[in-house]
Amino acid sequence: MSKHKFRTQSEEIKFFKHTKPQFVSKLIFHISVYNIHSKMPKGGEKIVRKYLNHELQNLRRYFDNNLDFYKYYRTGSNYLDHKYFVRGKYDIRLTLDTFYFETDPLFSTSHDYKVAKIIANDLLQVYLEDAISSLERKDTNMVTQDFPKVKLYWTESKTALIELIYALHSEGAIDNGKADIKVIADMFEHLFNVELGDYYRTFLEIKVRKNGRTKFIDSLKQALIKRMDEADDK
Repeated sequence: MSKHKFRTQSEEIKFFKHTKPQFVSKLIFHISVYNIHSKMPKGGEKIVRKYLNHELQNLRRYFDNNLDFYKYYRTGSNYLDHKYFVRGKYDIRLTLDTFYFETDPLFSTSHDYKVAKIIANDLLQVYLEDAISSLERKDTNMVTQDFPKVKLYWTESKTALIELIYALHSEGAIDNGKADIKVIADMFEHLFNVELGDYYRTFLEIKVRKNGRTKFIDSLKQALIKRMDEADDK
């Protein structure tokens, strides 16, 4: 990077706003998970759950402390990109972290780390919520039963099924909300002969959609209403 010359400012902004944070965020996430586990208190389920909830609160505090930049980044704004993501263009009035002055000026802008932190926090939030959900589950034994001999196949997109799974889990519609998201996902994979892959990552992609986070859920609602209307007309 010390030798590379960006052809345009837009190219530099793209690198520090989108490319670099994708890599740095993974480092932040895995170090955070390691630190969480290394500091986890020894004790019963109640103590561990309290500790994990405290870690979630830390994420929310970071969000509150950086609310303006969160809004800027989440809404896809770009009117301050020339200050946030161009080297040497920092503005101390724009929620600047003091550690920025200790970073390598040839490989850092004032806010590329904040973007990486936002991405990492999204991953960490899902990780912590899943860990807490697992602790709250009293019994992980799934009731075994014979599935119908006719195989069923999921013919919508995998993203649509993941959206449905997270909606059911969020509503607590399965096992009074005690069922772990992984157990629910495994069940749907088995039931509909589909491999969902990294559904945590897909959920994060759903979460940051710009035009409608719940596309499939909304389409289900419209389809059901249409069917009811058509039945009324007969």
